[in-house]
Amino acid sequence: MNTGSHARPPRGSLPAPALSEQLALAAQAVLAVRQGRSLGDALAAVPAPLRPGVQALAFHSLRQLGSCEALVARLADRAPPPPLRALMCVALALLLVPDAPGASYSAHTVVDQAVRAAQKDKRWQRQAGFLNACLRRYLREAASLQAPLAQDPVARWNHPAWWIERLRRDHPADWERLLLANNRPGPMTLRVNRRRADREALARALADQGVASRPVGEDGLELARPLPVDQIPGFAGGHCSVQDEAAQLAAPLLLDGLAARPRVLDACAAPGGKTAHLLERADAELLALDVDAERCTRISDNLHRLGLVAEVRHADAARPADWWDGRPFDAILLDAPCTASGIVRRHPDVRWLRRDSDVAALAGTQRALLDALWPLLRPGGRLLYATCSVFRAEGSEQAEAFLQRHTDARAGAAPGHLFPGTPGGAGQFNDNAPGGPDGFFYARFDKARGV
Repeated sequence: MNTGSHARPPRGSLPAPALSEQLALAAQAVLAVRQGRSLGDALAAVPAPLRPGVQALAFHSLRQLGSCEALVARLADRAPPPPLRALMCVALALLLVPDAPGASYSAHTVVDQAVRAAQKDKRWQRQAGFLNACLRRYLREAASLQAPLAQDPVARWNHPAWWIERLRRDHPADWERLLLANNRPGPMTLRVNRRRADREALARALADQGVASRPVGEDGLELARPLPVDQIPGFAGGHCSVQDEAAQLAAPLLLDGLAARPRVLDACAAPGGKTAHLLERADAELLALDVDAERCTRISDNLHRLGLVAEVRHADAARPADWWDGRPFDAILLDAPCTASGIVRRHPDVRWLRRDSDVAALAGTQRALLDALWPLLRPGGRLLYATCSVFRAEGSEQAEAFLQRHTDARAGAAPGHLFPGTPGGAGQFNDNAPGGPDGFFYARFDKARGV
C-alpha cells in the first residue's frame, strides 16, 4: 500500500544519515524521472531506512522542478551535467519554498550540505565549488533571480507547457486552481470495511493514538495527518484500507439500486481497492481482471487481508473472446488506464513523465475497452466508466462520444469531472478546505431494455 506521497521529514533535524546523503539520493531520484523512469522505481532502490526522508525531498523537488530548472539556467552560464543539475534543483527547492520539508534548516546549512553531497561523489568533486558559488549567489540575489519566473509558465506553475495549455482549454475558469492544487500534498484517507469494522469506532481508535479524522463519503475517514499502515488500528486485520475519497465513489455509483447478488465485472482491477469496496458493499458474484499477472497477485492479497472472495483472472479486458464465458454481467466497472492527471499531488513525477501525445493514445485505449465491454452487459444493466484524469479527452469528451456510438446507452447518474481538493463536489473549488478528493471522472451508462 503506497502512502509515501504523504511522508514528510520531521520539522526538527532529519534522522541520520546526514542531510547531504539524503540530498544526493533525492537528486538521483529526480534525475531518474528526468530520464523517463517513474519515481516509484527510483525510490525502490533507496535503502528502506532512508526512503521516507528521500521520498519527501524528491516529492517536494518535483513539485518545484519548473521553477528550479529555470533558476539553474539563470545561475549557470553553461548547463551543468545532469546529475549536478538535479542536485542543484533539490537544494534550490528547499531554499525556494518556505514550507519545504526540512525548512527548519537554515539556508546556509542547505547550501553546505548540498556542497558536501557533491564533494562525496568522485564524479563531481571538482564541480563542488561551482555548485557552492551558484547556490550562494542565489541566496544573495534571490529576489532578482525569482522575478522573471512569473513570466515563464513552466517555472510559475511547475507543469509542462502542454499540460498547462490543455488545462486552460479544458477548464478555462479553473485551470489555475487545478495547477495550484496539484502542488499540494493530498490527505491520507481510509475506507472502512463495513463487513469487519465500524467507522465511528475506528475514528475513536485513531483519536486514542492522537490522530484526528473526519468522515468523508459513506465509508471514508480522512486523517488530519498520515500514519504508516502498520500503525493504523485494525489495518492488518482487514478493518480498513487506504483509498482516496474520489475512488470510494465507484462502488456506490455502480451498485446502488441493483438487485441482490449481481454479477459484476471489474475490468481493470489492480491493485484491487475498488474490487474490495464492491464486495464490502454487496454480496456480488465478481470477476476481477487485470492484464498484469503480478498486479493480479496484489488483488488477491488485498482481498485475502479484507476477508473477501472474488474470481481474479489475468486477462486483457479488451479481448473478451479470451476470457468471457458468455454470461452477461449486471454491472461493469471500467476504471480505465489514463494519464493520471487527477492524482498528480500524490504522484508529482507524472507531469514530467507524460507527453501530450499520451492523451490521445490513452483515449484510444479507453474507447476500445468501452466498445469491447459494452456487449457483455445485459439489457437493463449498467457500466461505470472512471478515470483518475481531469483532461476532458479522457472524461466528458470520451463519454459524449460513447453515447453517440451506442444508441442503446443512456446516461445514468454520475458526477462527471471531480477536481482535486474539492470536498464540495464536481467541478467546484473550496480553496480553503483541507484535504479533499483526488481529481477523477465518472460516467455511468445504462443499457436500454429491448433495443
